[in-house]
Amino acid sequence: MTTAFPLSWPEGFPRTPRREAGKFKTSLAGALTNVQTSLRLFGADAGRAVSDIVMSSNVALGVAKPADPGVAVWFVWDGEQRCIPVDRYTTVEANLQAIHHILEARRVELRHGTLALVRASFKGFSLALPAPGRRSWREVLGLSTGGKPITRDMVETCFRGLARERHPDAGGSTEAMAELNAARDAALKEIAS
Repeated sequence: MTTAFPLSWPEGFPRTPRREAGKFKTSLAGALTNVQTSLRLFGADAGRAVSDIVMSSNVALGVAKPADPGVAVWFVWDGEQRCIPVDRYTTVEANLQAIHHILEARRVELRHGTLALVRASFKGFSLALPAPGRRSWREVLGLSTGGKPITRDMVETCFRGLARERHPDAGGSTEAMAELNAARDAALKEIAS
């Protein structure tokens, strides 16, 4: 399930290892407004409304500058769920503003190209999403770090604890263990990139 808090990052989409300061001159509120406006205008330009919008981050009451400033904007467009995740910059507002510019680039494609071109460029935004009904590795492992980066040791410790419950020899099932193994593999692959 996609949540606004904490950050719901798309499974299989690499994280940025070293972030940089953004040169955007916008506030968090301004960047949020820009993304909302760009989503609405993109839907209008395409003749296909954008719906089910979830702006996911680690911003919470009292925590405007989380350790993990990544942002993932999830939405449904053209019958498919899409996600634009950005964690290139050191602040949430810079990452949101980058998403605004990505959406504006899709609007330029619509004006100067075709709907087929935009669908093709959006393909990558839906390829990183888990298959319908399949839980992300974060859900399977239940890792909650309060916005801190997830480490290999955290993944392995969580995996071992859950394996003791889910292994068929311990009363679990082969399906539960297979899901747990896949979650560990996906987590380790993502944090290594």
